[in-house]
Amino acid sequence: MRASEYRNTGKAEPFYRLSVPRQKSSSEIVSEARNALRTLGTRRPLTPAEDRRRLFGSTSSRPPQNRPPSVFSLHASSFDLAESRPLSGVRLCPLDHKPVLPASAEDGDSPISIPKPPADAAEVRKVSRARARLFRRTQQSFLPAEVLPPDQNQEKLESEEPAAMSNLCRSHKNCLAEQRSSTAFHDESRQLICNEHISRSEREDFLKGTAGKGSFQLRGESRSVNRDGRFADEEQQFPCDPGTKPGTNSSWPRSTGCKGPETVYFGGLEGKTRINEWEEEEIFWHMKILPILHELDNEDNIENLCLACTKLYQALSEGKLLGQRFEGRSMLLKRCYKLVDIDSDPLRLKLAKIILAMKVAGKNLLSACKLAFQICRKGQNDSILQQERLLDCLLEVLRTEDLQKNSEALLYCMGAIKFMSGNAILLNEMVNKGAVEMLLQLMKQINNIKDNETHFSSLGHLLVQLTATLRNLAACPAARQQLLGGAAASELSVALELRAGDGDVCAYILRTFSKLSSCDDFCAALADCSRCYNLFLALLNHHQKQQDLVVRVLFVLGNLTAKNNQAREQLFKAKGSVNTLTSLFQTYHELDVNAQKWCHQREGEGRSHPKHPSAAEDVLIKLIRVLANLSIHPSAGAALAAAHPVVELLITVLGSKSIDDCEELVISAATAINNLSYYRLKSSAVQDRKLHIAQMLLKLLMSNNLDGAVEAVRVFGNLSQHHEICDFILQKKAHRFMIALLDSKNQDVCFAACGVLLNLTADKNKGALLMEGGGIGKLVECLQDFGPADWQLACLICKTLWNYSENITSAASCFGEETNKLLVLLTSLLDEELVWDCSLDRDLEDYPKLYWEREFKPVAEKLLHRIQRHHSS
Repeated sequence: MRASEYRNTGKAEPFYRLSVPRQKSSSEIVSEARNALRTLGTRRPLTPAEDRRRLFGSTSSRPPQNRPPSVFSLHASSFDLAESRPLSGVRLCPLDHKPVLPASAEDGDSPISIPKPPADAAEVRKVSRARARLFRRTQQSFLPAEVLPPDQNQEKLESEEPAAMSNLCRSHKNCLAEQRSSTAFHDESRQLICNEHISRSEREDFLKGTAGKGSFQLRGESRSVNRDGRFADEEQQFPCDPGTKPGTNSSWPRSTGCKGPETVYFGGLEGKTRINEWEEEEIFWHMKILPILHELDNEDNIENLCLACTKLYQALSEGKLLGQRFEGRSMLLKRCYKLVDIDSDPLRLKLAKIILAMKVAGKNLLSACKLAFQICRKGQNDSILQQERLLDCLLEVLRTEDLQKNSEALLYCMGAIKFMSGNAILLNEMVNKGAVEMLLQLMKQINNIKDNETHFSSLGHLLVQLTATLRNLAACPAARQQLLGGAAASELSVALELRAGDGDVCAYILRTFSKLSSCDDFCAALADCSRCYNLFLALLNHHQKQQDLVVRVLFVLGNLTAKNNQAREQLFKAKGSVNTLTSLFQTYHELDVNAQKWCHQREGEGRSHPKHPSAAEDVLIKLIRVLANLSIHPSAGAALAAAHPVVELLITVLGSKSIDDCEELVISAATAINNLSYYRLKSSAVQDRKLHIAQMLLKLLMSNNLDGAVEAVRVFGNLSQHHEICDFILQKKAHRFMIALLDSKNQDVCFAACGVLLNLTADKNKGALLMEGGGIGKLVECLQDFGPADWQLACLICKTLWNYSENITSAASCFGEETNKLLVLLTSLLDEELVWDCSLDRDLEDYPKLYWEREFKPVAEKLLHRIQRHHSS
């Protein structure tokens, strides 16, 4: 990890002891000291890709017996062949009075006779078919009639009831005669002419006995006229007979592309238009749909079947019959169900698309969603899924179907969409079709339902698929922009709270949070959810041993506290936050120690040490990052610095871990200690253990890892405010290493090294140490190289030279050959016009110039005046 990751962009110096005469105000000191504390960055936890597509991953917390299967058999028998149309959604009007039935059928005083079912079932079917044909023809036989007022219309209807009943009986006999005569016609065109002829004659007979204005319900429903002239909605009384053979009149469609119930008054131009539309649809059915259905009879050639299915879908779409009711619907669906038994994914995909587009319900909807799930489960089918656009049908199911009644169907539908989201092309297609908003709305519906079964409920299974899809969408830049708003953060937080005991749901939501919390906008939205901090702490307590959940909660908390001081305060004030983090630290430290012992045994067997952090080490990295970020807040930092268990664990990690084995963990621990070492409190555990910490840092300082050495130097910059640490540094000759770091030509490294040298030279007896290793010349070179580009570093160098020259008697004896070079350099850096014409920071805001005026200029002027005075002498 680069040192620049730990350096604040403000580049403010640590809280060093200075001997400069000018004293800063308290607000300046506090502000500058806070900026010296640095946040930590880390990698997002990675989730290994599943080798197989399934409803629930291999790490699912659900036992096999408590979850729906991912593998199942699906055949034509899985569909309900009796279902011929979707549910209408129309409900019968309640009766104004409730009829009183006799207590028993033997009650002879009752005027009501309870009908008895006929013994001959064949006669029942015969009458029902004839009655269905009767009403179909009567719907087509009404001609315009004059419009009467409501009161006269009611009287006319009452007076014409006997005539209408007589004509109904005569029409019923004609229908039976037609049924017997129609069997002699095998040619479809001749049969159509015959039926039209009979319809005209029946229409004339019916009109002779029926007058006034009548109304009937289109699209496969009927509406009756009440005695007060209003219409009472009721379900269709004469459904299409599933046993009717294709090509007969009963298989002609009754509807157009209209959705839902519609009442048509057969009077005037509108009635004539409707009759013409029916005739056109009947012709369309025979000319377009039936020939394609005949092509589906040949099951030997799969390629031809696929082509026929494509033509069928296009024809249904052209005729506006998709999702609508018509008498041929049952026959069409049965033919599609039968073809499901053919083992061909391209054919099954086309069948699933047709079946779902027809808006089937109940068992058939479930089977169709399972069929789509089976197809999407195979990754090799992604290419044909892109071509067939099955996604449109699946999204329509999510949008329209009832959540509680069809939860199992929606589960497999959502599972199919989840598999699709694993493909980049299909993922972008989802975003373009508004899947993000649709899924958030579905999650909101689930959150609003009071689910008594909090563990492994049907809605919980569905939520697993939904959150897994959102996790995949969060990886798409276009979808991420839609998820960054407050709605996603709020709904995901609610779902996480309601399903805190469901490990699968929590895992997918936290994975989504992990991806989204890398963006500042989402962190701001999540930080505004005041309950999220208590929620995250509760998850840490509830799932303490579940590493994949813990590491993601800590990663999200680390992102929240990285840039938001309000988030740091709220997390610190949450009940039991410090105790929870400390307990978690202790738990995973013990797990890491045990894993380390096991790893040493494997090394003894000739196996190498893993290159990446272990699971326990990864948790410790994320946990220490949260502690380091929290310590930036004054109250939280002071409390953590006084927390002896936390400091002891950090010291243990620093002393027991090698930077060669786990670089990120060691550097994170050093950074956390550096932030806590800022708080000079009597109760500070860091101050109590400062010598022991210095010994651990010395090992890190002497390592070959430059980033680790720089982090150790930064900690020494705070600890060297104490005389004991300064003596320790000189005793161990660590100051030579600080001087050597000035040659690194890196601003961050030079800044940290100058901080330690500044505190060392604050003691008049230790000023001579800068003469070792050419320290003066290296400081002057750093001032020359980084002066106009980094005024804080330039100010730090001037302060160090000021402390060093406290007992100066002669400039030549103090600065040696660097005297003249230093005089010229300070003069040029104090020339305001020259500096700001050549400065690299001239395009920045006013902060660099402000720091030059208030910090660098006073110190540099005093140093220049001292050198000039002793140089002339």
